[in-house]
Order: sequence, then C-alpha cells, then structure tokens
Amino acid sequence: MKIKSNIFYGMILIGIMLSSCVKDKEFDVPDLECSDSEFTFISISELKNIYNGETIQIQEDLVIKAYVISSDKEGNFFNTVYFQDEPSNPSDGMQIELELRDAHLFFNVGQEIVIKLKGLYLGESNDVYKIGGVFTSFGNRSVGRLPKNVVFDHVLVSCEENIGIEPTSIAISAINEAMLNTLVVVTDVEIKQEELGETFAIKQEETLRTLVDCGDNELVIVNSGYADFQAEILPDKMGTATGILTMDNNEYQLIIRNVDDLSFNQERCEDLVDEFTSSSIFISEIADPNNNSGARFVEIYNASEESLSLKGWRLERYTNDNSEVSSSIDLSEYVIKGNGLLVISPNEEEFENVYGFEPDISVGTNSPADSNGDDNIVLVDPFDTIIDIFGIIGEDGSNTSHEFEDGRAIRKLEVITGSSVFNFNEWSIYNDTGDEGTINQPQNAPLDFSPGVR
Repeated sequence: MKIKSNIFYGMILIGIMLSSCVKDKEFDVPDLECSDSEFTFISISELKNIYNGETIQIQEDLVIKAYVISSDKEGNFFNTVYFQDEPSNPSDGMQIELELRDAHLFFNVGQEIVIKLKGLYLGESNDVYKIGGVFTSFGNRSVGRLPKNVVFDHVLVSCEENIGIEPTSIAISAINEAMLNTLVVVTDVEIKQEELGETFAIKQEETLRTLVDCGDNELVIVNSGYADFQAEILPDKMGTATGILTMDNNEYQLIIRNVDDLSFNQERCEDLVDEFTSSSIFISEIADPNNNSGARFVEIYNASEESLSLKGWRLERYTNDNSEVSSSIDLSEYVIKGNGLLVISPNEEEFENVYGFEPDISVGTNSPADSNGDDNIVLVDPFDTIIDIFGIIGEDGSNTSHEFEDGRAIRKLEVITGSSVFNFNEWSIYNDTGDEGTINQPQNAPLDFSPGVR
C-alpha cells in the first residue's frame, strides 16, 4: 500500500480551513512523512490473540489495515475511533483511543486506514478489545488515549478510494459476540413505549435508551449528554437502527453516530399478546404433612389439552385472617403442559428426599407453598383476575371448612375448572380436627400424598 503525500496533505489542509470557522476548536498540523513502503499486514483477529490477559505494549513491527466505522462529528463519540477489517461482511472489529478532537476531519466513515502497532498498547475490557496509549492508576495499566502529537505516526490514511461501509443487517435476537465493534443495522425496532417523548439523552449525562422489536427483545442504545442531538425527541415510529455494537456488563449496546442512523418511518408494532388466561388451570393439591413440615407443597393442574404460558400468573398466600397478600410466587417463566401438573416446593432438598423426585418449582419458606394449614391460597392470571381460590380471604382457616393443618386439601377428580369463590364441595380436606365437614385424619408423607399425579 502507498501513501500519497499530496492527497494526504490536502486532507490536512481542508481540516485546518474548516477549523478556522469553528469557535474553540484547535487543530495541530501533524508532522508527517508519507511512505511508499509496502506493508505486511496481520489481521485484527491475530492482533487480539497477542493479548495475554493484561494490558501489554506491542514491541514488534506489526501493521493492520482497517476501515473506519465511527464518527465524532455529532459528538456521540469522543476520542475513540472504531474500525473493522472489511467494508462489508466483517469478521472482526476494534477501537483505538486517540487524543484527537474532531477526528472525523481526518478519518471519515468508510476510510481505509493503516495502523502501525509498534509502541501501542493492547488491552481488553468487557470482551471489547482496544489499542492506544497507556493509562496507569494505582499501579494498574490500561489502554488510554494516544497522545495527539504521535497519532499520525501510527495511524495513516490510505489513498484507496472510500467506497463506504455496508453495515451487517441483523435482528436483535440474532446478535452475537462476533459482531462486537463492527457496524450493524438492527432491523424492525422501535423505541420502547415507556421512553417515547423523552430526549435522546439527559443533558451532560450518558443516557441509556431502549430499542425493542415486535417480539419484546431489547437492545440498549447509548447516547452522550454532550451529543449535538442530545435534546432531540426520540422517534415514535419503527424501522432500522445503525450503529457500532459494543458490550458493557455482558449486555449488548448500540452507539449511533447521528440521528439519521435511526431510520424510523414505519408504523409501530402492535402490542404483542403473550399473556393468556384460562379457567382450566387450578390448584389441585395443597400439602401440610403431619410428620414433616419440610415436605409441604402446592400442586397446580391444567385440565385443558393445550399448553399454556404462565407469563404474568402468580400464586398468592393470605396468611391466617389477613386481607392483604402475605407472599406471592411469580409463575411467569413457566409453561404448564396440557393435562400437566406443576409441583411447587418451599424446600427442594427435603421434597426430593421424601418424594423421590425434584419439584418443578422451588421457592422459599413462608411462601404460598409453605402454608401450615390455616391460610388462604389464590391463583391469579395476568389480568389480576382470580382464577382459583382455596379458602376465604380474611378468615383464619383454623376450625373451619378450609383447614388442612397436618393434612392436605385435594381437588376432586370431577373438577375441571377453577373457581373464584371457595367451594368446599370441590375438595377432600384432611386435618387434625374434623371441623365443618372436614376429615379428621392427619396425613403423613410420603404415603398419604400424590404430588405430580392427578
């Protein structure tokens, strides 16, 4: 590759002319010697492989070729230039830290650059690799900004024609680590409903906004509180979002270069219906074994033929005569199969010791699955409707028709739907009192119980 002096110096001159029209901008003309040398390149991947777990200074005469994908023109990037190994379909990308304001005047998006690595530092943070100068804090080295007086000793602009960058098209759900530090265009996304009407960023604060697709998959977008578009209102339609994919705390993030990187001109997604109700789901057994309180459980049954997501469902406990919820179990991450059961235990280890298998759901003590027999248990759907109930809210179960202390309450087999009002006739209730039509017959685990069997 040959670096032509007249073209390069022409670019520098343009930068200087532009700077004279901008207040409070300072530009130094770099002292450059253009080279006609042919370089032998290593790949970005090979450069990353040099990293040994700690920030190191590169001692060998190594050179990489890359294509610029970021721009600080609108202020959403600061002293960082991102680059990838190909103008389209890249396999790798990185970033270089530079002490250089208005770097876009020298390194345009799509520009091919050559980076001479000897003397630079290589480091990694949050699975993102970077090169640059060095920053030392409390004896620990990390990659810092390359001083401006040596920037152009290391970063050379190619004379190859800038053919632009073609971002990799991807859906949120398909994003992976191989795309880090490359330019992507994320399809079919919109700003999260709760953030509509907000600005891109809070003034002088880095601000995280959220992209979401029609499947409720989310991607964080990072905006600087110093960006030129900080005060603009987030768009309220759907479309594509172009930016550099990064990662922080194991969470993917997107950094745009300007507002035009959000091309939102389509109608927003209709609200995705992913929460359902059904009267076919109900409580089928509640256990308080006379001989082992650690073997308590609650069993839920789906009497229909179809599987159902329990997103938004919860099981609630009203302790004794309380009229307010005492504890609750969120069932959102579970699916109950057609004619299937979910067994919930407050003591997974003891449950397995007693019954010989693991419960479907393990929760804590004092939860709805850990009742001592005089509490009221309620199954609620995503729309806050009571689908099924055992007991009477506000009434302590002791010596009533809904006491199961030292026993169990089991739903009669002919019952195929839940009930929002407690119906004693739908249950066989065993306890140690026999009051109000219940059966005075304490139950011992495991023989008197049938978790997981309907």
